[in-house]
Amino acid sequence: MDFVIWQQFGIALGLGLLVGLQREWAEPEAAGIRTFALITVLGTVCAHLTALFGGMILTGGFVALGGLMILSNLRRERSPEAHPGPTTEVAALLMFGVGALLQKGMVAEAVVIGSGVALLLHWKKPLHHFVERIGATDIRAVFRMVLIALVVLPLLPDRSYGPYEVLNPFRIWLMVVLIVGISITSYLISRYVGARSGSVISGILGGLISSTATTVTYARRSKKAPDSASLAALVVMIASTIVFVRVGFEVAVVAPDIFWQIFPQFGFIGGWMALIAFGAYVLSRQKQARAPEPKDPSNLAAAVIFGGLYALVLLAVAAAIEYLGHGGLYLVAALSGLTDMDAITLSTAQLITAGKLTVHTGWRMMMVGALSNIMFKGVVVAILGAPQLLFRIALLFGCSMLGGGVLLWLWP
Repeated sequence: MDFVIWQQFGIALGLGLLVGLQREWAEPEAAGIRTFALITVLGTVCAHLTALFGGMILTGGFVALGGLMILSNLRRERSPEAHPGPTTEVAALLMFGVGALLQKGMVAEAVVIGSGVALLLHWKKPLHHFVERIGATDIRAVFRMVLIALVVLPLLPDRSYGPYEVLNPFRIWLMVVLIVGISITSYLISRYVGARSGSVISGILGGLISSTATTVTYARRSKKAPDSASLAALVVMIASTIVFVRVGFEVAVVAPDIFWQIFPQFGFIGGWMALIAFGAYVLSRQKQARAPEPKDPSNLAAAVIFGGLYALVLLAVAAAIEYLGHGGLYLVAALSGLTDMDAITLSTAQLITAGKLTVHTGWRMMMVGALSNIMFKGVVVAILGAPQLLFRIALLFGCSMLGGGVLLWLWP
């Protein structure tokens, strides 16, 4: 007895029962729990028969199933009850394919697809509600992302140009896609969740979208309403802490080989700032506030500007390595990090991966950029915010920079 084969049939049966359970619960008149179980197992059986005897057995099974679905639809159209749509039929054909995947040993893929089908079917109302709430700005954000990722990116050459051989158009634009993708995802979450959430969620989403923009927004708000200074300080502190989560995610995506080599350092400073933010939360004792209405982050001009900034940082770092030594690298990191952490993070990670920087130097550059960014946001608060906010931010950011300085000084 081949245990693997029986395992495949068992998984096919389980996935079919899962999807069929959802269908019978949501649409009692549609194909249900038994039908979907049989369809998924049929896919596995047809795939095994094709492997044993060859021919077009798998294709024939798929076509036969499609024919049965057509006949079923024709019968249903004659009944007085409304037809629920083609969703069930498409799901049935897909689950037949899932069963066939199991015969090839693609268990993980089959389980993910089968579970995903069940979830998509079950989330009908939330997804429809989400679509109903989408506005013109949201649609523009989504399709700009499609333009950036699926139209522009494939057209760019994947080779290095220019001085120091560090300018690769494909990789530069890939970083733009990553950053715009993070920002748009956070923007959509903020649009449909954050606006009803409190200061903690506002700070988290602000850090994911732009901690600098969040700082500007809440500093201006504190100027008009000084009583909100405690709350504004909490949101700005949380947003600045989340920056380190964003940095870690970016490094994990573009340079996974070095992620665990820098995780302890950034985990320490992130934990230190989270502790400070928790203290601010405990001391604020204020009613949670609504987040300001988020702005669409998918602006193409902003994407091009970020791509240019990223390319300039690559060139500046390469030039500093050749002419200025380590001191020059940290100067570049400090200047780049003033307004944006993404460019210095991604460029440094790419240079470490390419062997042009050591991990030891690279993580210190990222940390210098992060501390420079914190200092810049403190200046923003001093210029735009109320004195009450400046006092709190000076204390919170001062403790944060002290932790970062100690880390740079004492870490081996």
